[in-house]
Amino acid sequence: MLSQQNLAKTLALELMGRLYLKTDRKSFNNLRDMNEKLKEIESAAHQELEKVSTANDWSQLKAKFMGKQGPISELMKGLKDVDPAERPQVGARINEVKVRLEGHFAQRFETIKKAELEIKLKSDRLDMTLPGQHRLKGSQHPLRRVYDEIVGIFSKLGFSVRRGPIIEKDNYNFEALNIPKDHPARDMQDTFYIDDSHVLRTQTSPIQIRAMETEGVPLRVLGPGTVFRCDSDISHSPMFHQLEGLWVDKKVSMADLKGLLDYFNRHFFGPNVKTRFRPSFFPFTEPSAEVDCSCPLCEEKGCRMCSGTGWIEMAGCGLVHPNVLSAAKVDPNEYQGLAFGMGIERLTIVKYGVQDIRLFFDNDVRFLEQFP
Repeated sequence: MLSQQNLAKTLALELMGRLYLKTDRKSFNNLRDMNEKLKEIESAAHQELEKVSTANDWSQLKAKFMGKQGPISELMKGLKDVDPAERPQVGARINEVKVRLEGHFAQRFETIKKAELEIKLKSDRLDMTLPGQHRLKGSQHPLRRVYDEIVGIFSKLGFSVRRGPIIEKDNYNFEALNIPKDHPARDMQDTFYIDDSHVLRTQTSPIQIRAMETEGVPLRVLGPGTVFRCDSDISHSPMFHQLEGLWVDKKVSMADLKGLLDYFNRHFFGPNVKTRFRPSFFPFTEPSAEVDCSCPLCEEKGCRMCSGTGWIEMAGCGLVHPNVLSAAKVDPNEYQGLAFGMGIERLTIVKYGVQDIRLFFDNDVRFLEQFP
């Protein structure tokens, strides 16, 4: 014997079958017949909607009544067979029932979704004792960290930052810095040329020339930025970062320069670090010197970082060459200047013990997360 629920379902299906049989396009020709059929369709839809409990069953039922092959669509197709005088009223009546049924289906769908959500909330309990999801935290790139630290130290001594173009004129990158046409630095193997008069700057010294031209003297400026040279290996990169400093005034000497860089080394690496100058040559300074600091990793005992010498080369420096001052329209008989330049990658390598400069540009998270 059929259960009460199955019996109701069977009766509903039989009713739908009768409706489909009745809804041929020539079986109705007046408003009364149409009203009877619409009442039967709406009643059957209500009965089946009450039994639907899942979104999938709801979707199938809606297609059954409201789809292209459903009774509503069939009635709309049969309008052409209705008496022209009654056709507007019949069409309006069909649309009225259609709109009402769509409202019932929408209301039932909201009820089903709420019921499904309740069931899901009861089954998907949140265990508050489990650990939360770990989210990776970002951090400053080590080069940026060191850059900020360098600028912070020199800003306490009255220096301020200036910027300049990466594609630089030959005049600012070479001529104004006392580097003549036949200098080896101009060779195609050392410099990236854009054209005959423009290069990717090989140093940030042009920033100093521009500052003197536009701002005049006295001044104390820092020129940080990206520079480019044709060089690539474990300790060199074709693109790297430099920071150069310039101090021009009426009384500036090598003593000021050494005191300035000794102050920087002790504040950057630690109070026990020593500083020494070695004679050197640069076209834009005279006299010139290489700046070394005692190895902060081994404290002069000798290690891999300092190649066993106990000292590490940190910067180049010197007093600004008179030709450079003249090129920037500064009287070398009235003003003197000191200048220094250091590689930010090199300082970072020494400070953190990094073995390969290429790690700074690989963006490997395993490397970067070591600098929280």
